Amino acid sequence: MRSLIPLVALVALAPTPAFADALVDNVNGMTLDKDGRVIRFNALLISPDGKVLKLLQAGDKRPERLDWRADEKGKVLLPGFVDAHGHVMSLGFRALELDLSDTHSLDEAKAKIAAYAAANPERKWIIGGGWNQEAWGLGRFPTAADLDAVVADRPVWLSRVDGHASWANSAAMKAAGVTPKSVSPAGGRIEKTGTAPSGVFVDAAQNLVEKVVPQPLPKELDAAFLRAQETLLSYGITATSDMGTSLDEWLSYRRMGDLGALRVRIMSYAGGVETAIRIGGTGPTPWLYNDKLRMGGVKLFADGALGSRGAWLKAPYSDAPGQSGAGFMSDDVIRNLMSRAAMDHYQVAVHAIGDKANAQVLDAIDEMAQTYKGDRRWRVEHAQIVDPADLPRFGKYGTIASMQPVHETSDRVMAEARLGPARLAGAYAWKSMLANGAGLAFGTDYPVESPDPFAGWAAAFTRQGADGQPSGGWQPQEAISREAAWRAYTMDAAYAGFAEAKFGRLAPGQRADFIIVDRDPLLASPGDLRATKVLQTWVGGEKVWVRK
Repeated sequence: MRSLIPLVALVALAPTPAFADALVDNVNGMTLDKDGRVIRFNALLISPDGKVLKLLQAGDKRPERLDWRADEKGKVLLPGFVDAHGHVMSLGFRALELDLSDTHSLDEAKAKIAAYAAANPERKWIIGGGWNQEAWGLGRFPTAADLDAVVADRPVWLSRVDGHASWANSAAMKAAGVTPKSVSPAGGRIEKTGTAPSGVFVDAAQNLVEKVVPQPLPKELDAAFLRAQETLLSYGITATSDMGTSLDEWLSYRRMGDLGALRVRIMSYAGGVETAIRIGGTGPTPWLYNDKLRMGGVKLFADGALGSRGAWLKAPYSDAPGQSGAGFMSDDVIRNLMSRAAMDHYQVAVHAIGDKANAQVLDAIDEMAQTYKGDRRWRVEHAQIVDPADLPRFGKYGTIASMQPVHETSDRVMAEARLGPARLAGAYAWKSMLANGAGLAFGTDYPVESPDPFAGWAAAFTRQGADGQPSGGWQPQEAISREAAWRAYTMDAAYAGFAEAKFGRLAPGQRADFIIVDRDPLLASPGDLRATKVLQTWVGGEKVWVRK
């Protein structure tokens, strides 16, 4: 038998085909360097594995051998946005189910509910969300009687825009066994008319009805994901944190990854410690599908939301003196859960909106940081209403304030009513967070708000809504610079998810995640910035969305 050694040696010595690079040329490119300074360039050289090789200037020589070249004819190129706080599946289901987010009155909502029910006679439950009694100018929560007037023959279950309250008709309450004898659980509240449940369930009380609501099938989860992914890419979001991922949602992401249908990058935060352990076992998962998916953290809740008066405050609500919201967990419980997550190196992200909740989380971080050393990047999600005395504590361990500029513009009137003017000094305090050494990461909290990052970017340096109000900005001392806001929506949002070495800006070694837009956002007026349109979205050097 002849020896194979010479043949093997020849194969080893033979030149292997060289994979050429790709070039996105003739662009008005801009990104941030590692220190947050603006860099402009004219072309982007991409490796075969979808990473940035080099930023080229107009006079730089272009490579002769390329796999392909895209001439963008002078269009503006930016790094893709990274949304630090969103809910992927909820965004998809909001589009597939009854959506009330565009209604401006109770009557308008009732008409839309009636039309949806008539158009979907096969649905045993009418499920949806997006209602907001504040936007309706209702002055109260809606009731089961309001719903019964339009749909009485089957259960209706509709979540409030923030997800912290839900609205049921009588049929839904009957299916769930809710009666005048039902008791509000810890961390929740059954709204009542006299002694009878009125139809709205706040925070943990939602579970009284949620337990009988039909859960989505795997194929429905997959459809919701694909709808959400399309929406995110259309807004130029190439990576997002998914806050509160369930096991079924994780399995849907894995199915999409296995099929090669996962385009957007997902930094997953499991909905609770038990879910994290079931997914990751003894610690965070590795990055999967070429850095498209990783479950690296745990999402916990310290309180509810301002809109439903579930945010936990140090003093009673100005517009409801008998209420101060509620903490979802005792100090011992929240510290135990944070410890269980931290001991296996899961990152901890805690929802805290009221000043009492923020203080509780900061107290817990003070204690956790003494035991769990190293780079932990403790996260506080929303951090909306903070006692000014507690603001410096965010910088003590570099705690990340994961905040949403669009909440300030949409909540400001409500926040003034809920708190009164004397308690707003630590409200939506972005500049103070940076000044105190905290990490600042921006997102939108979609579908609570639109996932449009340009609206949030404009709000961050103007403290004004799309209508230009209020004049001079609301609490303008907390505005930050245009560049700092851009950083918080890109590289710092990636840092908040331990992903800064992989994406968030355009630099050699980073994933080539970028967007082509119709104007220069660094030169645009706030109104023009809000009007920016994404023309193309690229992830890993691959064009994954094009405006039609």
